[in-house]
Amino acid sequence: MNKTNRNRGFKSLLEIFLVSTRLGFTSFGGPTAHLGYFHEEYVRRRKWMDEKSYADLVALSQFLPGPASSQVGIGIGVMRAGVLGGITSFIGFTLPSVIALILFALLLTGFDIGNAGWIHGLKIVAVAVVAHAIIGMAKNLTPDLKRKAIAIFALIGTLLWQSAFTQVGVILIAAFFGFLLFKQHDEVEEARLNFPIAKRVSVICLLLFFSLLFLLPVIKEVTGSYWVAMFDSFYRSGSLVFGGGHVVLPLLEQELVPTGWISEESFLAGYGATQAVPGPLFTFAAYLGTVMKGWQGGLVATLAVFLPAFLLILGALPFWDSLRNNPKIKGAIMGVNAAVIGILISAFYFPIWTSSILAPVDFALATILFSMLAYWKLPPWIIVVSGAIGGALMTLI
Repeated sequence: MNKTNRNRGFKSLLEIFLVSTRLGFTSFGGPTAHLGYFHEEYVRRRKWMDEKSYADLVALSQFLPGPASSQVGIGIGVMRAGVLGGITSFIGFTLPSVIALILFALLLTGFDIGNAGWIHGLKIVAVAVVAHAIIGMAKNLTPDLKRKAIAIFALIGTLLWQSAFTQVGVILIAAFFGFLLFKQHDEVEEARLNFPIAKRVSVICLLLFFSLLFLLPVIKEVTGSYWVAMFDSFYRSGSLVFGGGHVVLPLLEQELVPTGWISEESFLAGYGATQAVPGPLFTFAAYLGTVMKGWQGGLVATLAVFLPAFLLILGALPFWDSLRNNPKIKGAIMGVNAAVIGILISAFYFPIWTSSILAPVDFALATILFSMLAYWKLPPWIIVVSGAIGGALMTLI
């Protein structure tokens, strides 16, 4: 009987790995598109969960900081085969883009192509992609004047005082005002979910999350270790991201560029390249870590930036029902989501726009790429290839 259960468990893990890896190779388009791919594969085709359970899992991923699509994938794996299922699902979905970005970073540093025209084209791709993301998210997250005001506050605050601590402060203040302004917000939720995780395990995960967040800076100062400092920067960035992968850009930029660990040009070139690969945008960390410290650095950075999301989703699953039905918590979330828009616009101006749009021809290319993405609905990889070609051609003009 035990052997039968082990065989069944192994088959479940293998199935999760194969399905999630295929999604990791084919899921272009960012977090929202990923959720669509997941719904088609896990809900409609394989019927691993029903519509309501999937919607609740997506709601939880939006509530927590971190990469929403990755957290949904982890949650599906957990519901299918426990904690090992969550780990397997995460590895399958993330590995293809991690490998691709590590190879790109090695090529970038090994051949000194940082000043190539196509690299500048990738930076202009970042302008088009982030502009498109801002417009799409703003429609949903700032539909009324109160939330627009919170977004403007976040924009001004993060533009005038540019630091990771400013962004954290803005998010906390926005949560407070959201709590005050939207505490009467009410939405009926009926279904309750059951997750195969003991609450004791969840509490351990939450304690580990907060322990690492507060102890890593102390350990960094005591040891002076480059690797600890690097792990701390990526872990903190992964811990404080509300709103999806695009928001990790300003956090990582503030952590890495002012310290001199990576040049702004290499940073933006990698961000543009990240749009060319499928899978979660957080794998941008694999590129950054590789530029900083080789392929080993790429793996460490990937682990550090995703670890908070993993600990939080495992820690929150058993407690989600009571949290999501609290209207005051919902109000705070609404305020945070509005602040995310302001932070995105701030990051869009600096460093993305100021470092990429240097001449009228740059703006012309950005306009073309944005139109291809927003109006012609072309796949993101076509936008990236077009941007790289356009950047190369501009050097001939």
